[in-house]
Amino acid sequence: MTDGFVWTKLGKVFDPADHPGRDWMASFAQAPATLIRDDHVRVYFSTRPSPDENGQFKSYSAWVDLDRGDLTRVIRAADAPVLELGDTGTFDEFGTYPFSAIDTDEGVLACYAGWTRCESVPFDVAIGAAVSTDGGARFEKLGPGPIIGLSPDEPFVMSGPKLRRFGDTYYLFYIAGTKWLMHEGRAEPVYRIRMARSQDGRMWHKHGAHLIDTVVEEDEAQASPDVHYHDGRYHMFFCYRYSTDYRGHARGYRIGYAHSDDLITWHRNDALAGMHPSDDGWDSEMVSYPHVFTVDDTTYMAYLGNGVGREGFGLARLEARP
Repeated sequence: MTDGFVWTKLGKVFDPADHPGRDWMASFAQAPATLIRDDHVRVYFSTRPSPDENGQFKSYSAWVDLDRGDLTRVIRAADAPVLELGDTGTFDEFGTYPFSAIDTDEGVLACYAGWTRCESVPFDVAIGAAVSTDGGARFEKLGPGPIIGLSPDEPFVMSGPKLRRFGDTYYLFYIAGTKWLMHEGRAEPVYRIRMARSQDGRMWHKHGAHLIDTVVEEDEAQASPDVHYHDGRYHMFFCYRYSTDYRGHARGYRIGYAHSDDLITWHRNDALAGMHPSDDGWDSEMVSYPHVFTVDDTTYMAYLGNGVGREGFGLARLEARP
């Protein structure tokens, strides 16, 4: 037994700058999530082209394949986004971010966050779904609208979907906005971790309550809830930040941890997470958007560093559990 999860960082694995010739993938590799294949591990992420003449960004979902025998080696990258952006006025007109996929009998099912621009605040987000019949290279949306949209108790910023299946039930862990805070002339979103269930991956029933308590402040923002099952217990890694002034080192994203026996009641203990910013380098200011997966009996975490993935994502290998 240890005092927490023990990780060995393997370094930054993918940086869009190392793969030129894709104008739509100029920077950022955000919210990594995997599909395990026989000879490779496919990592989905969200990326951005350069801003337009008005300084506005779009975001696209893409993938890279890592060598299953050496996960620090990229063997191929997508030549085009996995999803088309939505038509004028749709919820995903300007971006898809994040993106999470699992294998099903009908193909690869994905849930993704689609965002649109707003006037009084920078953006709003809802959660859509798509299916791939070619093994996860390209996806077709289930329709032009979201599968999980706004509701009286979840009024905005429905994002961060992580799709899982435990037993015969699909689970979607996601975030929902609770408020916008105006700080120094800028609207900052606050969001909390939520959950929904489904029998078919298409019709969802919301749990309707926050899963994780706040710690650093009442308006703590939580993101990227990633749940896996091990040794009779559910484990959630996620990230959290202060509501304002979080783009620097001291108040930026950190990785937290909670466990549950029933997926409803969660016990948070961030001290067990074991992932912290490095002393220098690409992840010295923050660590965020964790995704935990197991390949050939070894467990890894994909995560983001400085600038919430502006320079790509990295990997860490699990050495010991508490």
